[in-house]
Amino acid sequence: MTLATALALLGGVVLLALALHGWWSTRRARPRHAAEAVPNAERVEPAMGAAPACEAAPEPAALRSAPRRAARLDALIDAIVPIALEAPISGEMALSHLPPSRRAGSKPFYIEGLDADSGEWESLAPGHRYGELQAGVQMASRSGALNEIEYSEFVQKVEAFADAVGASVEGADVPDMLEVVARARELDGLTNGLDAQLTVTLRANGAAWSVAYVQQVASRLGFVPGAVPGRQVLPAAEEGAPPMLVLAVDAQAALAALGEAPQASAVRECTLTLDVPQTPAAAEPFPAWHRAATRLSDDLDATAIDDQGRPITLHAYATIGETLQDLYWRLEALDLAAGSAAARRLFS
Repeated sequence: MTLATALALLGGVVLLALALHGWWSTRRARPRHAAEAVPNAERVEPAMGAAPACEAAPEPAALRSAPRRAARLDALIDAIVPIALEAPISGEMALSHLPPSRRAGSKPFYIEGLDADSGEWESLAPGHRYGELQAGVQMASRSGALNEIEYSEFVQKVEAFADAVGASVEGADVPDMLEVVARARELDGLTNGLDAQLTVTLRANGAAWSVAYVQQVASRLGFVPGAVPGRQVLPAAEEGAPPMLVLAVDAQAALAALGEAPQASAVRECTLTLDVPQTPAAAEPFPAWHRAATRLSDDLDATAIDDQGRPITLHAYATIGETLQDLYWRLEALDLAAGSAAARRLFS
């Protein structure tokens, strides 16, 4: 082989290497799409408690617990007004005269009936007859405590409803406005520091992701599409209960992904949220949140960061877990255990 031939071959090899390097760099820089998702090998994650529900896809509906009953009025969080009936009325009649909006300002209110056959209080339903009625307005929520204007609006709507169904509201049975507002402020003050929503941001280390890619990766951990574009949820074991976890990407990017050019939309971040008061501690939502954040970080090639942009360490996860144990205890001490009907209504 002559020197000229050898140099020509060497030059060809160098050019081929440069071309391959350029192709690889371009490939890494473009958004990752769902078609590129490849199931990962089984791995062992850092232990943060018992294995959570996000390890596998959700159970079929037939294997879940029975649907939960509608939340009843609770004197702990509701101001309740009795509605006296002269004779039992049908559920159809009561339902037809309900106010168009069951809210007083920002606070929800409810009207229940005492079923004439079962003797139990329940949400109004057709096909039932009720011997007594009662209405209650929620005294606090994440929007704050019930105020005087909201309570007055509630009483006016209850009186109008009572007149429509031929019932009456005795003035002596209507709780005093100043006392109700004082109770509402006290309740809001007691629970204000117990409302926790844990959110971790997953930020791409390299290439951006398509929305479909994020959704495909999350689906392998049991997440399913939510009601809002860009959201996926990890369902609770209890049918009809709020989701255990919520994974969200930018809503505008999610809407663009539903259009004619889904690959044109890319994101570099998504958030994973645990709404603490909505799920019982026994369901181990925090270990599920931690494990999902770890798995998603690995599978998406992302870094988990807090709201200050700092990477979340194992020590930070452990500290959060210890803080939550105290929060769960304090909620139980107030008869507002996480996942209970009262807690879910109050922290909403």
